[in-house]
Amino acid sequence: MQSIGLLDATSPLLASRREFLFASAALLLGFAFPKTASAMVDEKGLPAAGATDAAASGFDGFVPDGFIRIGGDGRIVLVVPSSEMGQGIATTEAMLLAEELEVGMDQIEVALAPADLGAYGQSILKNQITGGSTSVRAFFDPLRKAGAAARTMLVNAAAQQWQVAASDCRASRATVLHQSSGRSASYASLVELARAQPVPTEVVLKKPSEFKLIGKPLRRVDTPEKVNGTAKFGIDVAVAGMRYAAIKICPTIGGKVKSINDRETRALPGVLDILEIEDAVAVVGEHYWAAKKGLDVLEVEWDPGPHATLSSADLWHELRTCKATPIVAKVQGNPDEELASGIRIEATYELPFLAHAALEPINTTIHARADACDVWVSTQVPVDAQTVTAEILGLRAEQVNIHSYLIGGGFGRRLAVDTIQQAARFAKLADYPLKIIWTREQDIQHDRFRPAYCDRVVATLDEKTRFPKAFHHRTTGSTVLQYFTRKGWPEGQLDPDLVAGSVNQPYRIPAAKWEWLRQDSPVAVNWWRGVGEGHNVFVVEGFIDELAAAAAFDPVAYRRALLSDNPRARAVLDKVARASNWGEPLPQGHGRGVSLHQCFGSYMGLVVQVEVDEYGEVYLRRATAAVDCGVPINPDSIAAQMQGGVLFGLSAALFNGVTFKDGKVEQSNFHDYRQIRLNEVPAFEVFVMPSIEAPGGIGEVGTAAAAPALTNAIFAATGVRLRSTPIDKSSLARKGNRDRVPETIALTSLDRAGRP
Repeated sequence: MQSIGLLDATSPLLASRREFLFASAALLLGFAFPKTASAMVDEKGLPAAGATDAAASGFDGFVPDGFIRIGGDGRIVLVVPSSEMGQGIATTEAMLLAEELEVGMDQIEVALAPADLGAYGQSILKNQITGGSTSVRAFFDPLRKAGAAARTMLVNAAAQQWQVAASDCRASRATVLHQSSGRSASYASLVELARAQPVPTEVVLKKPSEFKLIGKPLRRVDTPEKVNGTAKFGIDVAVAGMRYAAIKICPTIGGKVKSINDRETRALPGVLDILEIEDAVAVVGEHYWAAKKGLDVLEVEWDPGPHATLSSADLWHELRTCKATPIVAKVQGNPDEELASGIRIEATYELPFLAHAALEPINTTIHARADACDVWVSTQVPVDAQTVTAEILGLRAEQVNIHSYLIGGGFGRRLAVDTIQQAARFAKLADYPLKIIWTREQDIQHDRFRPAYCDRVVATLDEKTRFPKAFHHRTTGSTVLQYFTRKGWPEGQLDPDLVAGSVNQPYRIPAAKWEWLRQDSPVAVNWWRGVGEGHNVFVVEGFIDELAAAAAFDPVAYRRALLSDNPRARAVLDKVARASNWGEPLPQGHGRGVSLHQCFGSYMGLVVQVEVDEYGEVYLRRATAAVDCGVPINPDSIAAQMQGGVLFGLSAALFNGVTFKDGKVEQSNFHDYRQIRLNEVPAFEVFVMPSIEAPGGIGEVGTAAAAPALTNAIFAATGVRLRSTPIDKSSLARKGNRDRVPETIALTSLDRAGRP
């Protein structure tokens, strides 16, 4: 009788994705990629690069700050403070450092920063965190100043060595030059002298006209490793003595383990241990297959807890009938008086819970000891990860070492530390390194979800001009901050995220009021790509389109008339309208929709063109985006982020919504939580506006614009106004192109149950 044991490393069953990628590249491309000096430093190389901590202890080289390491061997390592999850921030932040340091991108290596709030905390979110499209905004000046300070110290060192004025020297490509004598010195040769130089307190930064790297479409530093398969993600971690854990989590919200029967599991070869915490059980094996097979036969009886009957109907009822006292976020002018007269337009918009559904499922490798702990994990919040691990294990934060890796898609999921807390609780029961890998089903069903929202908006139009003279936006939903802070959120205190994207809309409206009705639920929530703006831009831009229709205006012309004192937004709108051929005739069943916003410090216009067939199927035919994000650091990365962000938002708007039945999430994998497929991606143009303004964010800008541009395009194609997502194809099929009756154009999920 054969038994299943560890697979030999040469077995085809153990062929890694790296081997697959390498073989595929050789087969399909027919050429090898040249070796590049521009690379990500892997974890084994971090100590030698002096990048394992802010002080670079044990590194024999020039370390002026937490960001720059220059060795006597000529090696230049730039430590970037933000987490790299596919958005290209490692390249962008390295460009900022390299620009002022006067080194080429082909001369540097890049390392991800360790957990160190003092060295790598950012000014906007007051934490070491990657999220909210804040990285470039927070680090644009600090990283350039760090590069300039290091360059100044190296130039001063050369001037001291040559006994000349520093003002007579300049730096270029990691070399200091003395123009009049023709002398030169490499940065590597100046390491010892530079270490003795005082760190300048004031530096002069380059003018935009002097930029050599910033503004250029440069190749990403992580591209070679991602192409040849050597890039390291959290799921790739392997450490000595490591054991694998497959887990079962209570399927109902708030449920617990009641009992387990592990007799059959323990009898299987390769199963080493069974660990139990309050709401989950882990089977530990010599390899993941053994752990998974053991888990399959493990019998677990669950206590479903207090929410065993919870359903989506319950959750929506609570949102729609919420009687909480409104928390006023902002008032301008006299909205109550202005709303009492004029042409009154009202609408209700609804958005569902959403999962993050990143390509890399949740995973954590952890080794807890009595006096220390190592955690190998992909996270957007390394300091928070360190803090919660220390709390659970009874250690000091400095005793916990967080090893950061590339993230295979974050979208906000890795801002939450619930999975790291779970790993620490399991690790407390083990005396060996433990690698925990969630399944795709667990990744979706036990996510920290984007909240569901119910928004009611009212506007009155001037009877002569037909432009809004008053606007009232009341949103109902829960706050992510109650989970993110791990301390709850005070009753009656505003969470600005609930009104972001609406209070700062680009349009000039004389009188307005914004309010939040807090409606918490048992569903744990988290930020999702686009954060609060992703929900409010959908409401504002859908409603502005409704106002334009009621006023018998073209949607672009209507918006443009409300932007008289907003030249940047107006320029973006004009650009995207021209580039998308706005106003040119389209065939029947086709339509264009527009959205505009000014969020995350950037301005974006998006036009989506769709075709809707007689069955209600929506086909994406074209997308055109224009963005003014201030100084564009790397236009190529900006375009990629715009495309990825828009497609992420379109996927959610077309297909996605998380629903609950009997206290459980009903969706489980990409068959019922699907994404846009390659053949469904439309022709897509991105125009990056030239600018010398302070840089804005970009990672979430496209996502926030996507859904309203889509639903506005569907309205243009069919006459059906959709005020909720995901898209209800049945409503399009029934009304479609056959019925353009004005009184039936406003359809929401509130209407659907009673429609024929």
